Amino acid sequence: MSAAPTLDLASIPDRIQSEVQRAILRSVKGVEYFASSGPALGSTPKDILSIRGTMRLYHYRPLADEIYRVPILIVMATTNRGYIMDMVPGQSFIEFLLKRGYDVYMLDWTAPKPEEQSLRMEDYVLDFIPHCLRLVQEDSGEQDVNVIGYCFGGVLSLLYASIHPDGPVRSLICFTTPIDFREMTLFQNFSDRRYFDVDRLVDAVGNVPPEMILSSFEMLRPASRAITQIQLWDNIWNDEYVKSYRMFDRWATDTLPLAGEYFRGITKDLMWDNKLFNGTMSVGGRGADLAKIKVPLLHAVAEHDHIVPYEAARHLIPMVGSSDKEEVILKGGHVSLVAGANAVKRLWPKLDSWLCGRST
Repeated sequence: MSAAPTLDLASIPDRIQSEVQRAILRSVKGVEYFASSGPALGSTPKDILSIRGTMRLYHYRPLADEIYRVPILIVMATTNRGYIMDMVPGQSFIEFLLKRGYDVYMLDWTAPKPEEQSLRMEDYVLDFIPHCLRLVQEDSGEQDVNVIGYCFGGVLSLLYASIHPDGPVRSLICFTTPIDFREMTLFQNFSDRRYFDVDRLVDAVGNVPPEMILSSFEMLRPASRAITQIQLWDNIWNDEYVKSYRMFDRWATDTLPLAGEYFRGITKDLMWDNKLFNGTMSVGGRGADLAKIKVPLLHAVAEHDHIVPYEAARHLIPMVGSSDKEEVILKGGHVSLVAGANAVKRLWPKLDSWLCGRST
């Protein structure tokens, strides 16, 4: 029978002192946290090429001596701000692309004004995206454009490309893009037509407030807010952890409102009737058949995405008509797939290797 472990009485004062010092440091860091602003996001130098209502088109200034011929247009999701792609230096997807020699533009969004509640899906797909593509062509002097769509920005990009199969899109990259909206389980329950009167909501409030959208995201992981705050307190002394927390917490809570008619169309056409998956989707009377997309296509999905589960995204590759197409499943969640330390090691190098030969 082994002897019971002995208690090292001599070490107790040092251990107590260490814990006291750690508690003091945690308290000091906690005060600093609430008294200071977070890290500056979206700071990579850029120029504004166009402002039209809720739409912003940016051109990022080059960071490499040699630039690929074909420019990139990033289409952001309409609920998110573009700085998720441009975190702090060293963790900025935009910075990575620029340093690798790509010519980068971004279609970003701001909150729609009350008078813009009449914006519809066709305004985004048949007006905003074509407008930005024309400006990218004019500014770059190139006819071909590679398009990257994030989340619902991927849906908008797919709709545009399916309606304009002979358009300027040279290749298409989608990140975490839903196709089968039946598999967006919580959103399906939230928008169940038996209980959710979307017409009454839009007619009453106009633009759908960000609090409603944010609440639907948080319902996917009800305890996540409390858990992350506990983890923050446990790591408040760790400057790198706090820096990362502030970056991603700002993104998670900085949700944009949605134009009322646009939200009405998404609810009825996609959430209720699943038209994109069923092949019956139309935008402004023009059929949007994914099989008409023939350009090279890459779809990156996250293994642990709670917002766009793999079951909702997996049909894209089989449904598009491209012969050059690839799906890549990477570890991470909806945000960490594209931003943060894991993205630096996983998605970004993969995208670079796929895109470089299609940008000359």
